[in-house]
Amino acid sequence: MDKKTIVYICTGCGIGDAVNVDQLKEVVDEDFSLPCKDHPFLCGPEGLAMLKQDMESEGVNTFVLAACSGRVNYDVFNLGPEAIVERVNLREQVAWSMPPQDEDTQMLAEDNLRIACAKVKDTKLPEAFKAEEEYAKDILVVGGGLAGLTAALETAKAGYNAVLVEKEATLGGWLARNKKRITMPYKELTDTGIEDLVSAVTGNPKIKVYTSASVEKVEGGPGLFSVAIKADGNAVTERIGAIVQANGWVPYDANKLGHLGYGKFKDVVTNVEFELMAAGGKIARPSDGKEVKNTLFIQCAGSRDPEHLPYCSSVCCMVSLKQATYLKEQDPEAVNYILYKDMRTVGQAEDFYRKAQNDGNIFIRGSVKEVGESGGKLFVEADDELLAERIRIEEIDLVVLAVGMVPATKPLQTPRIKAPQDAPDKDEEGMIEVQPDSGFFATPALRLAYRQGPELPTLKYGFPDSHFICFPYESRRTGIYATGCVRKPMETAKVLDDAVGAAMKAIQCCEATANGIAVHPRAGDMSYPEFNMNRCTQCKRCTEECPFGAINEDEKGNPLPNPTRCRRCGVCMGACPERIISFKNYSVPMIGNMIKAIHVPEEDEEKPRVVALICENDAYPALDMAGIKRMKWSPYVRFIPVRCLGSVNLVWVADALSRGIDGLLLFGCRHGDDYQCHFIKGSELANTRLGKVSETLDRLALESDRVKFVEVGISDYHKIPQIIDEFMETIESVGPNPYKGW
Repeated sequence: MDKKTIVYICTGCGIGDAVNVDQLKEVVDEDFSLPCKDHPFLCGPEGLAMLKQDMESEGVNTFVLAACSGRVNYDVFNLGPEAIVERVNLREQVAWSMPPQDEDTQMLAEDNLRIACAKVKDTKLPEAFKAEEEYAKDILVVGGGLAGLTAALETAKAGYNAVLVEKEATLGGWLARNKKRITMPYKELTDTGIEDLVSAVTGNPKIKVYTSASVEKVEGGPGLFSVAIKADGNAVTERIGAIVQANGWVPYDANKLGHLGYGKFKDVVTNVEFELMAAGGKIARPSDGKEVKNTLFIQCAGSRDPEHLPYCSSVCCMVSLKQATYLKEQDPEAVNYILYKDMRTVGQAEDFYRKAQNDGNIFIRGSVKEVGESGGKLFVEADDELLAERIRIEEIDLVVLAVGMVPATKPLQTPRIKAPQDAPDKDEEGMIEVQPDSGFFATPALRLAYRQGPELPTLKYGFPDSHFICFPYESRRTGIYATGCVRKPMETAKVLDDAVGAAMKAIQCCEATANGIAVHPRAGDMSYPEFNMNRCTQCKRCTEECPFGAINEDEKGNPLPNPTRCRRCGVCMGACPERIISFKNYSVPMIGNMIKAIHVPEEDEEKPRVVALICENDAYPALDMAGIKRMKWSPYVRFIPVRCLGSVNLVWVADALSRGIDGLLLFGCRHGDDYQCHFIKGSELANTRLGKVSETLDRLALESDRVKFVEVGISDYHKIPQIIDEFMETIESVGPNPYKGW
């Protein structure tokens, strides 16, 4: 489009008092030859009317709004899909954080305007991606247990078609094998309700059910998935918009708990085996079928144990209370001992714990030392923490081990693959274990035809990875949402809520894809990466570093982008050494020109310049928070927001330093096991790439201290002034950049 651009400066919220607006107008005119207007209340009705009037009468379609942070009033300044709007932060990062009417404050505001004007000069209006094929909006649900059934039914209730694939011959999962369940309001046991749920699903015309079935292959991306299903020996193909993975859990393997008597004594059973016995109608001793009078439940059997299952499954305590209630219902004179580390009955579930206490069950806080057999009955020795002594409980008919939940995605044995040539820990056959943080680790369920592996990458315990802090449903494969106990251990009441959430996310993904816009975290973004394949060297870095598996490869190693899988993070752009990947409104040359727009004072002016490339997801809001709190920091830092630090191309570092910029700060999210990066790997990749920046610095004969990577969470706003001050001290100690004035 032919751009007609006007710069608007808001003088409200203290901006007019902090800077000389007339001087800002001169900068816009002299450096960019653009018209500039000011208004005392740009976000108010009169200010907005001015913008719309200019749009209608003068044909303005590109707006540079120098006012508050772009993270506020974004709905107010949404001028429609045909307008380019660039925000300049003069409020939080200038007027509210710098001394008013100061020379350095004025220079900061002028540079912020220059950066924005340089950006809009290179910005093109994004056009939504439109596939040649018609988009599908049906939801595939893998797994026919409580989570899968609920997700399918909620999908249908919302007016969308669901395709449910269950590997077993019948629906219902583990809950169908339960006698009762505990749920809100946690006063009494209730029926499972699974039969009614199965009937509702099988009787719904919008739900297609495949039992004794498996997903054989998934090709394409959101809105364009082609799913091959094998059911009862027949092969069918379904076109799918998004996927809900709800293939559940398996109990921890009790054969590994020989020290608790499992496998050695017939009357030592797991909680799952006990439940099957109860659902069958009678709880009896497996050894001789006689009635059960005395039962001991061992909590955390293998759980919270680094040698077995290191985490808490959160439901085992409630299950044991439920099963103790079965025994009391079967025989009110039955004696139940519950040996526990901690009773974890969260929230209202505490009410059922009180009921179990009132029922006469005996609770012992301690740890098991021995499980043995004497005179045809079991005995258990344990260290009682409250009595501070070892106790021995005899004449036990049944010992129940409360084993935890293991996600169905966790393989029984860690897969092995051919190791890279230089791998240090490969075996004699040249093989190496697959890391959980890989699409090749999990047990087959989806069989994705992705270059990055056929399954969802998992965490170290085998649960599919997600942004567990802010966006728990999101997986690392766009349009695929894990739910239920495959995502994390949870009780049935939470499974219901979780399944509804996953179904809604899947529907949201279908609609966003059909409209050509991105899903989380850049929801609504209409841009997508474009590849100039003429210059591609088949280095494969874009395909290897994309956190979401959005890019496949052909047999020659050429990237094959799947735009509907893309989250618009720009990691591929940062990875590409040939700089062939760009977005209409975000590119390597664009950021380079923004850096070049910064005015660099001469060395004798003693006004250093630092460029801070700052992640727009956590670090930039933290910076705004610091401004809102009226914190102060150096006026010599120029902040340039980036989609993700993973999109940072090292050429920007070279460009900045070769222009005389004294230092670079990179503000990104935390990475590691408890990462907070919205794009999973962005901060980690940026940190890794910066390890190679020393070559650039050596080539320029500059000190490595001039470039620093900092992790900043959104709650770390109070640390930002100190981080900046310390870096400015470093820059002062290494001296001015010798390239100033070149």
